[in-house]
Amino acid sequence: MTDPLSFLLGALAVAAIAGIIFWLMRPRTPSGPNPLEGEFARLATQQNEMVGRLAAMAEAQALAQTALSQTLNERLDLVSTRMGASLEESSTKTIETLGNLATRLAVIDEAQKNITALSTQVVGLQDILANRQARGAFGEVQLQDIVTSALPPSAYAFQATLKSGSRADCLVHLPNPPGSIAIDAKFPLDAYHLLRNARDDAERLVAQRQFRGDLLKHVVAIAEKYIVPGETAESALMFLPSEAVYAELHANFPDVVTKSYQARVWIVSPTTLMATLNTVRAVLKDVEMRKQAGVIQKYVGLLLQDVGRLGGRVEKLESHFQLAEKDIRDIRTSADAITKRGEKIHDVELGEAEADAALAPARTTRDLLTSN
Repeated sequence: MTDPLSFLLGALAVAAIAGIIFWLMRPRTPSGPNPLEGEFARLATQQNEMVGRLAAMAEAQALAQTALSQTLNERLDLVSTRMGASLEESSTKTIETLGNLATRLAVIDEAQKNITALSTQVVGLQDILANRQARGAFGEVQLQDIVTSALPPSAYAFQATLKSGSRADCLVHLPNPPGSIAIDAKFPLDAYHLLRNARDDAERLVAQRQFRGDLLKHVVAIAEKYIVPGETAESALMFLPSEAVYAELHANFPDVVTKSYQARVWIVSPTTLMATLNTVRAVLKDVEMRKQAGVIQKYVGLLLQDVGRLGGRVEKLESHFQLAEKDIRDIRTSADAITKRGEKIHDVELGEAEADAALAPARTTRDLLTSN
């Protein structure tokens, strides 16, 4: 980019050169001075002055440009420093953010793995529940977990075979009456799904009929197989391993519940089974207490005998204390008599002659001892 001052100086130089050329090429007259010479001299003087001023202005412009360049360099250095610090801070924050992001991504990845594993387990559970035999095994396992956590090992037996050949999922041992109670696990999930997925009244009616029929069939089978007079109690339990199925039964099928009561088959869910087994545990504890009643009575009799012997020994000790007390009173009486006689002797007043006569034997004895 051309400096304006340099451009002006160049223009003035060109004008000066043009004036000189014009002066050299002017027509000359043979006589008399040229009238333009004075004007040209004046112009040359003004030009020189202008050149000096322009030189001074150029120098001032150069100094100003130098100061401006220095100021710009300082400002650029300051801006560069600030930009460097800002970039460093931004880089630090970016690295920290990336680290936090990596940590969160690791947590998300771990959660994704857990979700994948859970999905696999849910799919496995669905496969189990879709198969009738596997579903029955699932109910039996849940029944075993509840029974083992509520009762002592001696109070139950799994897959117990009765005299009739029927095998109960669990047989809880209770004394007669009422006798052992059989528990059988049933899971009518297919009919329940049909009932939940019914799209209209017709499908719902069909699903209700199937649900009711499946449950009544289970009730009748349990009553026939697991209520055996003389071997089991007069009732049995049907275990539904789903609270949702149990709630649906009691909410919309009261006739099935009534018929199960009539058949003396009590339908229980995981929650109600736990409450029932807690009651059974209390009954078993009471039975054990009754079994130990004879032993308790025996030891109470022995304890009473020990208390009787202790009473006799206390009586003997009391008689000894009474004799000792009598001896102490006798001793106290003798001591009091001696004290009284000593006081009487002390109170007797003797004359001097009698006193000397009384003391003479004592002096004679002392003199004999001294001479010896």
